[in-house]
Amino acid sequence: MEEPLQRTGIGTPGFRLLTGAWITSLVGDGVRTVALPLYTAVSTRSPLAASAVAVAVALPWLVVALPAGVLVDRWRPGPVLAAAHAFRAAVTGLLAWAVFADRASVAVLCAVGFVLTSAESFADSASQVLLVELAGPADLERANGRFVTAETIGMDLAGPLAASALFWWEPAACFALDALTFVVAAVCAARLPPVRLPPVGPLPVGTRRRTGLGAIRAQLVEGLAHLARHPGLRVLVLAVGVTALCAAAVNAMLALYAINVLRLPEAVMPWLVVVIAVGSLAGARLSPALAARLGGGRVMVGALVVLGLAFIAFGATSALPVAIAAVLLFGLAAATWNVQSATRRQRLTPAPMMGRVTSAYRVLAWGLSPLGAALAGPLAQAVSLGAVYLVAGGVVVLTAVALARPLART
Repeated sequence: MEEPLQRTGIGTPGFRLLTGAWITSLVGDGVRTVALPLYTAVSTRSPLAASAVAVAVALPWLVVALPAGVLVDRWRPGPVLAAAHAFRAAVTGLLAWAVFADRASVAVLCAVGFVLTSAESFADSASQVLLVELAGPADLERANGRFVTAETIGMDLAGPLAASALFWWEPAACFALDALTFVVAAVCAARLPPVRLPPVGPLPVGTRRRTGLGAIRAQLVEGLAHLARHPGLRVLVLAVGVTALCAAAVNAMLALYAINVLRLPEAVMPWLVVVIAVGSLAGARLSPALAARLGGGRVMVGALVVLGLAFIAFGATSALPVAIAAVLLFGLAAATWNVQSATRRQRLTPAPMMGRVTSAYRVLAWGLSPLGAALAGPLAQAVSLGAVYLVAGGVVVLTAVALARPLART
């Protein structure tokens, strides 16, 4: 068994290396998030192809994430993170070559999208285990704030801006840059200090320890059961699921609302995403201080209320200044919620189950996103684009009110 860490906290060299792996890999994710669907659209001009690639990218969160979490709990998280990033670097490098050689068919794009997200599910679970172990209990809020900040900078700012600059010069360059970020992330992950392996609890009398697929299946059921039976986690998953569904509906209509209602030129519309990112950076920065002063539960409830009211304000206006203020609050409230909900989940999850509970949580939270996006279109068609925001905001506010008491408990 590995020796326990001597020091924990966000100021330690180990946590700084983990932050480096986050930032670089998330920049790569941000590049690919823009470049892959854009290349699909430009190279095929087919809605069916674009839909197929989008499904391939999202599918691993439903079919791979849960077993990935179980395996991460059985393996050492540092080597898992390094291997996942190295694998993603190799696959993305091959994609860059295929795009440059004009051999990136729809089948290739779908396969690469599925494989990269599958590897991401391993990296995500391992990163959560490492975050908890390297930050320590006292620094969890600030550690999650750092992660949300890195995610915002990489996914919403640096990555998309780099992709926009490179794509029109050479699409393959986007994927080459993506591969390079994963190489850097793999090097950072390989240098992480060892973390203590959580002890395996004793087995009940008369039972035998399972091995192979039976053990994986049993641990998967155990993680899901813990998530379902723990009152605090159950409430948290319910809140996250509803919020993810509403956020997906809102995001699906953002471009159309900006162009058709706010009358923004198409070239200006992406700056709304930048405003959301600015709000997210502020939320990630403020969330730990607010939690220390008011309590994490109260901050979570307040963040949901602000998020719902911001949705409503956005959907009720065609005035650009009001809309900009609303999307700024989108980012601020969402980041505040993400920091506190992640911290709550980590504190309520036993260390030996961190990987599988994280994966189950991701499946329930992100698995509902396609449903929210699917519902938004018919609602907008039947009523109006603004109705999507009004309904989503109302649902989020009602969820905050209904779950205020259990969420506020610490």
